[in-house]
Amino acid sequence: MLEHDFHDSIGCWVGMTARAFERALNEELAPHGITFQQWQVLAWLAFEGELSQAQLAQRLRVEAPTLVGILDRMERDMWIERVVAAGDRRKKLIRPMPKVKPVWERILAAARSVRMRATQGVSAVELEQVRLILERLRLNLSGEDELQTTPRPAAQPARDDLGREVLELTEEIVRSSQRAAVPPMVLEPHSP
Repeated sequence: MLEHDFHDSIGCWVGMTARAFERALNEELAPHGITFQQWQVLAWLAFEGELSQAQLAQRLRVEAPTLVGILDRMERDMWIERVVAAGDRRKKLIRPMPKVKPVWERILAAARSVRMRATQGVSAVELEQVRLILERLRLNLSGEDELQTTPRPAAQPARDDLGREVLELTEEIVRSSQRAAVPPMVLEPHSP
């Protein structure tokens, strides 16, 4: 009745891989009492710095009331604080608190574990090819036209001392969980 060639569906590969990353990270985070959505909030703050609640809701692709509940719990646990934006008292900015540092370290350890599992048997060259393919797909879908074709330097400076590997992992998981059309693991070309 319902037929589709899922083998050649990039969207299917993307969705299944993104869900596998999310499921694996949830399994790693659960023993620490950390949810995937809390991880996403902290990852976006680490990736972009302070964000307004509206920007954060957009990045997480959740409705404002859903985000408020997540932020309330994180604020209660003193992981984040909401501060009034200079120049616009209606706008609240979200920033991490010092108490979240040990939580973030557990999150990074979980993320590294997931990355190790996901990339088992994949060479550094293949991973770079995957990065370039994903970047091209993202640019194709976003309408942008600037592909970064040069490999990342081995000692790229990281934001907030996260380290290059962790920053790359954060980018991978954020992209895979936020963009249903960017497969984190496409290793063979699509034949026309």
